[in-house]
Amino acid sequence: MAPTKDAKDQHSSAKESGDSSSATTTTTTPSTKKQPKEEELSEEDQHLKEELELLVERLNESDQSIELYQANLSALKTFIKDSTTSMTAVPKPLKFLRPHYPSLTVLYDNWVEKFGKSTDVVNNLADILSVLAMTYSDDGKKDSLKYRLLSTHITIADWGHEYMRHLALEIGESYQENLGSEDGTIENLTDLALKIVPFFLKHNAEADAVDLLLEIESIDKLPTFVDEATYGRVCLYMVSCVPLLAPPDDSAFLHTAFAIYLAHNQLTQALVLAIKLDDESLITQVFNSTNDELIHKQLGLILSQQNNGFKYPGENEQVQETISNVKLHEYYAYLVKELNLLDPKVPEDIYKSHLENAKFGLGTGSVDSAKQNLAASFVNAFINLGYGTDKLIQTEDERKTWIYKTKGLGMVSTTASLGALYQWNINEGLQALDKYTYAEEPEVKAGALLGIGIVASNVHDENISAYALLEEYVGADKFQTSAITGLGIAFAGSADESVLNLLLPLVSDTTVKVEVSCLAALALGHVFVGTCHGDITSTILQTFLERDTFAFDDKYIRFMALGLGLLYMGKTEQVEDVLETIDAINHPISKTLKVLVNICAYAGTGNVLQIQSLLQMCTAKPKDLSEEEKKLELSEDQLKEKELKSEIKQALNEDVEMEEGAEPAAASSTTNEVKEEQEGKKESEATAADGEEPEDEDADDEDSEKDELYQGIAVLGLALIAMGEDIGSDMALRHFSHLMHYGNPIIKRAVPLAMGLVSTSNPQMKVFDTLSRYSHDPDLEVSQNAIYSMGLVGAGTNNARLAQLLRQLASYYVKSPDSLFMVRIAQGLLHLGKGTLTLSPFNIERTITSKVSLAALLTISVALLDPKSVILSDTSFETSHQLLYYLIPAVKPRMLVTVDEDLNPIKVNVRVGQAVDVVGQAGKPKTITGWVTQSTPVLLNYGERAELENIDEWISLSGSLEGVVILKKNPEYMEIDS
Repeated sequence: MAPTKDAKDQHSSAKESGDSSSATTTTTTPSTKKQPKEEELSEEDQHLKEELELLVERLNESDQSIELYQANLSALKTFIKDSTTSMTAVPKPLKFLRPHYPSLTVLYDNWVEKFGKSTDVVNNLADILSVLAMTYSDDGKKDSLKYRLLSTHITIADWGHEYMRHLALEIGESYQENLGSEDGTIENLTDLALKIVPFFLKHNAEADAVDLLLEIESIDKLPTFVDEATYGRVCLYMVSCVPLLAPPDDSAFLHTAFAIYLAHNQLTQALVLAIKLDDESLITQVFNSTNDELIHKQLGLILSQQNNGFKYPGENEQVQETISNVKLHEYYAYLVKELNLLDPKVPEDIYKSHLENAKFGLGTGSVDSAKQNLAASFVNAFINLGYGTDKLIQTEDERKTWIYKTKGLGMVSTTASLGALYQWNINEGLQALDKYTYAEEPEVKAGALLGIGIVASNVHDENISAYALLEEYVGADKFQTSAITGLGIAFAGSADESVLNLLLPLVSDTTVKVEVSCLAALALGHVFVGTCHGDITSTILQTFLERDTFAFDDKYIRFMALGLGLLYMGKTEQVEDVLETIDAINHPISKTLKVLVNICAYAGTGNVLQIQSLLQMCTAKPKDLSEEEKKLELSEDQLKEKELKSEIKQALNEDVEMEEGAEPAAASSTTNEVKEEQEGKKESEATAADGEEPEDEDADDEDSEKDELYQGIAVLGLALIAMGEDIGSDMALRHFSHLMHYGNPIIKRAVPLAMGLVSTSNPQMKVFDTLSRYSHDPDLEVSQNAIYSMGLVGAGTNNARLAQLLRQLASYYVKSPDSLFMVRIAQGLLHLGKGTLTLSPFNIERTITSKVSLAALLTISVALLDPKSVILSDTSFETSHQLLYYLIPAVKPRMLVTVDEDLNPIKVNVRVGQAVDVVGQAGKPKTITGWVTQSTPVLLNYGERAELENIDEWISLSGSLEGVVILKKNPEYMEIDS
């Protein structure tokens, strides 16, 4: 506004004064302003401009013939098409023709009236106007698209890439505006878009082609346009877009990419997408699309990483064995032998007590206590997991073994750890455990039963033996919980109907202990994870409706709720009916149920709306805060009463001083009434305070702890949903710091667990440094969860920085048995399998998520929301720290083993480096950076990728080198003598 005002003032002053100099100033100012805009053209450009203006002038002449108009238009087209310029500048013909665009649009209308719409000359002019409109877009008129549709010329690719992109943009916008219209516009836009897509694919603009088809809701038509040269880049872009799309577009993208891979015989990539879509019919379709049994074996090896109970549609037993992980222990033994890790370690090798800070005073009594012996059993199991040998438990004299140095329930977990030592090796594992099934001590026998379940975990073919051994003990009181937990671990992900028939009656039987029903429901949740099994769902819900209300106060009831949630793992919108049924449960547990079912359903999806609703739950106001606010309101009322009282007193004093008696008497009577009322109030408040309130407050504290359980689970849900997408994970970590500052105690307990879930087996400095701070929290339960999460974050990585932090914590908590126990568990997880195993739920270059692994990680996190009364309890129900073995189904080797056509290991040189995102990059960029050439077998760290060094000599049957990969010799390869 100011410059305009100044200009007006200057002009008026010049006018009034009549001064010629000032008038001159005002007249010359505009010319000086315009001067920079006038561009001095070269002789060549000036000549081009004049020619173009001459052509426009001829087109505007009304007495010309159609042939002459046609010749002028052809010349104009040639000028525009032949123009070459830099990518950052507007082509000169378009630049010079821009001022004439309005007159040419008028000319078009005149020609339509004069010659008709369908004549060539009118179509040619519409063609040129569509291109010129790129430089004259105004107020969203979409003139480029308008004149493109008016022209009947099919060849639109001649105008170049930028014109096609501009047209695609306008098509997308116009499509959204015209949705629902029935005038044929949508069909015209779709037809035009399908002419542009082949151009994009031919000119390395696969992303533009996919985006355009997404805008016009025709992504399913893409497979007809791709060929051998473009399908790989197209599918890579589509799969990378999936986490950023809302339903149902995400599913449509995956189905389209699946169809493209299947059409181009890329079966391993197609199988990965079928697993991602969680559709068993698509998995069967992949197997049925080829008769090559070698490829079937490779597909089976990929499928085995999901630990599900898929049944091979063919007759080859070897293929079913690969799916069932029968040979996993052989490949793992080969790996550790080649890495020279066969020597067993003892817990002291991990603790390195001589490095711990001596000033805290490490008393021998605390180290040799039953609690620390139990911790050593877990650590021994974790570090020697799958090796079959150790120096702690397996000794020559059975009565002097470590098992008998632990007491009570500790003997259960210690005996069960033998199952972890023989992980995946069922034959040897059952032999080692067999003698303990005849032990006199019931705890040792119970531990042996649990160990049988552990040793059979993730090996689905031979589980019949585990079932036969555990079946008879499910009804026995002393061994019931161990047998149930063993079955849940052994059959995790298998969807075995025999386990269902065995455990389902225990869930619905109201005569058995609540703990037994809850553990049976949890075991069924693990066995049938992600299946939406109707019978189990209805039985669990019916149990919640029929059980007495006091049963819901049991600390194990959360595991029954978790069992229901696990059934819907990854099933997104299929949970709506269940959520409606949960509303019928008239108890605060219904909140916990709804949250658990929801977070399981959307696990790994990165769904923003779900994350927002969970954040709202986390910020919900607990009871104690609302009560505080009520107290504040009450105190305000009391202040008002005090003010009123002081005013009356002042009035009384004034009245007493007066000589008249009637008025003071009246005043005193009213004052006495007020006093009596106030005293009565005070007495009633005092009696209430002396009588019932303290008891109510204690009850309220307990109730509020249970009522707020859903908030702790909501925090875990944030991690569970966000973990599938990198940006979401980073944002979730930022939210956790806020929740830690402002959350209630149960939210604070859940935050470290959630951080561990987001970064499992991925030791990021920013995460474990934060957890290290939380490990010194005044609330011991928060610090214990932070310590466990430090182990979870570094699981199987041998991270030296984390190992140092945990050693310092062992010194710091030497006088706190529970916290020291958790430090030892974290140290065991950090050195899981001597650094050869991982707990990460992601497979195949982090593209798919294992439901079995997610269920295992979530189970321990839910248990640790109340660590004192579940995991760290010695006097609680038979199953407490044994729940830690639910981590076993999540354990898998982070290896690359190459095998020949007979599935025997072979050595091949591979490059291992950090994975690089090459989505949308031009050409054929390198997919790894900073690589090191190694000979297989090799370990793959988080975010690493492997490539064959000599791609001409070997043909890989898998799209990605991870896990067990079958290689076959290239028949066309010839060795060149150097």
